Amino acid sequence: MRRGHFSLSDLPAWCVLNDVTFVHVKSADINDRGYGLVAEKSLADEDGSSDIPALLTIPRDLVLSAEGVEEYAKENKDFRQLLDTAGRRSTRGDVLLFLLVQLVLSSPDYKGGQGPSTPWTHYFSLLPSYVPTPTMWTESELFHLKGTSLESAVSAKLTTLTKEFDDLRTKTASLPFWDEIFSIDESITIQDWILLDALYRSRSLGLPQSGEAMVPCLDLVNHSSKANAYFDENRNGDVVLRLHNGCNVSSNDEITIDYGKDKSPAEMLFSYGFIDPDSTISSLVLPLDPLNDDPLATAKLHAFGTSPKLRLAEDENGIPHWTAPFVYLMCLNEEDGLHFRVLQETDGSRHLKMFWQDIDITHEPDGIIDHIRGHELYPIFELRVITVLLGIFQEQLEQLSDKKDGGMTPGSTREEIWLAVSRLKSLEMGILKKCLVLLEEEKTRLLEDDKVLEYLNSMMSDQDDIAAGTASDEEDFS
Repeated sequence: MRRGHFSLSDLPAWCVLNDVTFVHVKSADINDRGYGLVAEKSLADEDGSSDIPALLTIPRDLVLSAEGVEEYAKENKDFRQLLDTAGRRSTRGDVLLFLLVQLVLSSPDYKGGQGPSTPWTHYFSLLPSYVPTPTMWTESELFHLKGTSLESAVSAKLTTLTKEFDDLRTKTASLPFWDEIFSIDESITIQDWILLDALYRSRSLGLPQSGEAMVPCLDLVNHSSKANAYFDENRNGDVVLRLHNGCNVSSNDEITIDYGKDKSPAEMLFSYGFIDPDSTISSLVLPLDPLNDDPLATAKLHAFGTSPKLRLAEDENGIPHWTAPFVYLMCLNEEDGLHFRVLQETDGSRHLKMFWQDIDITHEPDGIIDHIRGHELYPIFELRVITVLLGIFQEQLEQLSDKKDGGMTPGSTREEIWLAVSRLKSLEMGILKKCLVLLEEEKTRLLEDDKVLEYLNSMMSDQDDIAAGTASDEEDFS
């Protein structure tokens, strides 16, 4: 659906009408960074004085939160029907439905009387029609993510968005107004839904009182790991932007906030479409799949409850550490003491229970390591885990180093995407290589452990006995 027109030059009038106040700052178009906020004069908060006014104040009734969505539903019956039919599952989902209505109301293609416009109806047209998050990249650009931690994450996200949109169309088929919007000339398409999701992910933030929300004008403020400002809510529930204590800002300097100190490069690229070059965070998250030959794979996944992840992160000394509770489940079997039972309740319901050495651990699947640590075969379990992780890391590195696509070269894709993916690959290759070195050292240590050597020798002896028995059975004495 076509977007309405609302330029940056129209914003001051909109702010006056809606009681949004700027103090010594103004919105501006900043080179290579889109819209942002800059200081109109030199600003300083040298002693953290509470007397310094907020740089930006946005009234509570403009905040697009769960509460704001509910308030709008009271005013607009068509939106209320849409929310009751297809929403009320999450704040994100409800906000996306609200944005969908604003897209319709603000579009020059819309001629109906679907309800009164809101301040957000006009402000929505100021939001970009393209967000550089990977879900909006072209297919050829997405191909460059091969081997990175984002490859599976973006694919899963696009699958989820497609399913959400299909479900939305199915559910709105019973609502005449919305069925017409979706059906006639495909006024609303999957690309619109992907855009709304990208807008939400790149512009939502966590407020102390209101929770996850989008805040007009505050969403113009760009990111910096050395931010000079922060946002908060005052006693009235208004959102305010303030200078950090001790900050000095010169005239025409940009006002920035920190989008998240602990976000990895992949998280920043996934949610915001860029990687902070000054960030010192080095981490990644990979999906974990059960071993192909594991007969208990389905039961383990069901008992674990959530999608298994492998998390790698470097500490302040640059030493990588890994966290993956599910990998211990992957490496245990019935002979070790892991069992599953299906229990039937008196009401007829059935539940899968997981046991370790006859101890019910159904409700603590991610704490399996605490139960096996005292087992006499724990060094063997560790060796299995290290071996599995080595395989995962080596395979990931091979994919990152794969040159079958001709390599990444400037000009084959948009420059900002080329730079971001190149940076991501370099960072992830670095932490994976460090992990491989540490794991190889740990594997060497375990292979020198007396219990491990005794176990491996006994296993070899058993295999020799089996082989000898097989050979004996096959001898022909005729």
